[in-house]
Amino acid sequence: GLVANLIAFNVGVEIGQLLALSAILLVMGYWRRTASFWRHAYTANVAMMSAGFLLMGYQLTGLLLS
Repeated sequence: GLVANLIAFNVGVEIGQLLALSAILLVMGYWRRTASFWRHAYTANVAMMSAGFLLMGYQLTGLLLS
């Protein structure tokens, strides 16, 4: 019974991920047609790049000081 339960759980998780991804793609497709998309997309990209550079600096500082 353990193998069957494990397989059923994994299949359920994969189905849940596909459903969530489908919902996200539908919402994003609708949002891309609005006027505010490019402004928010630019702001989100700048924030993510800034966070990435900050994390990289933090990691390199830790590497150099250790």
